[in-house]
Amino acid sequence: MADARTDIAPAGWQVTATTVKCDMVDDLVTIMVYRDWSARCVWYNRYKKVAAENPKQKFEKEIKAKLSGCRGPDCSYVIDYRDKLIAEEGAAGK
Repeated sequence: MADARTDIAPAGWQVTATTVKCDMVDDLVTIMVYRDWSARCVWYNRYKKVAAENPKQKFEKEIKAKLSGCRGPDCSYVIDYRDKLIAEEGAAGK
């Protein structure tokens, strides 16, 4: 999960999400950004994080092949989407 941004005001909403095509895992992923500006990728939490916490966890062959491509909490898709929302929220507040 991308860290919360405590240096700026919280968002005017609780949570927002978008689905994007992630080239790193060649799949659609959902990115969620919360009011405190923390952000997470649902694909990462569902697959890569689970695989790291439990190496014996079974996944379909297709998913297993994609695990190495996932960048985790510091993924550029997650950070870029969060930063885009921060910029939009700042522009709306002016």
